[in-house]
Amino acid sequence: MSFYETLHAATAEARAGLLSVPLIADSLQGRVSRASYLAFLAQAYHHVRHTTPLLMSLGGRLPERLGWLRRAVAEYIGEEIGHEEWILSDIAAAGGDAEAVRHSRPDLPAEVMVAYAYDLIERRNPAAFFGMVYVLEGTSVALAVRAADAIQKALALPDAAFTYLRSHGELDIEHTRHLADLVNAMTPEDQADVTHAARVFFKLYGDVFRGLPRDEGHSTCN
Repeated sequence: MSFYETLHAATAEARAGLLSVPLIADSLQGRVSRASYLAFLAQAYHHVRHTTPLLMSLGGRLPERLGWLRRAVAEYIGEEIGHEEWILSDIAAAGGDAEAVRHSRPDLPAEVMVAYAYDLIERRNPAAFFGMVYVLEGTSVALAVRAADAIQKALALPDAAFTYLRSHGELDIEHTRHLADLVNAMTPEDQADVTHAARVFFKLYGDVFRGLPRDEGHSTCN
């Protein structure tokens, strides 16, 4: 069994916790209001806009034992740069105020998730950042296109409102194959940190969804 397969098994409980969030089930069934979809896009903007800065910081922080990852990080940067603008375009196409989102503050769950990612790179083990990549890209492949189809059908929104979900769902299929090669080549110590980070990010990403409204004006938070 490869480490990537081991990682999948080791994070099964944490992944189930994310997938059990009611709003995710709602999304896959098309039971989502426009307000909920716009709220999701707003929080996606707030964490996706940090993807390129995080990757750039990661490339500069990799120790020599992980120097072989720099080329892969550079490729990720080239592929991910500017994706936050896709989200703002989706917001406008869905009838939201993209500029208001651009200048807004993230909700606390998204802010904490991003802060944890920076902390891994700056203070702990940069390799662990790939635990975040595993969670976000794996979730995207599993859910993004299905959710986009269901939400679009329910809300009768144009294709232009689903650029982020559909593009990432397709792009991340290739990314997950690449990620498997990268984490399989890491040392056992770095792999252990990737596993720990993945478990944490499943919880933190789940919190982002738990904080979104399920109905007009109602939140999933207790």
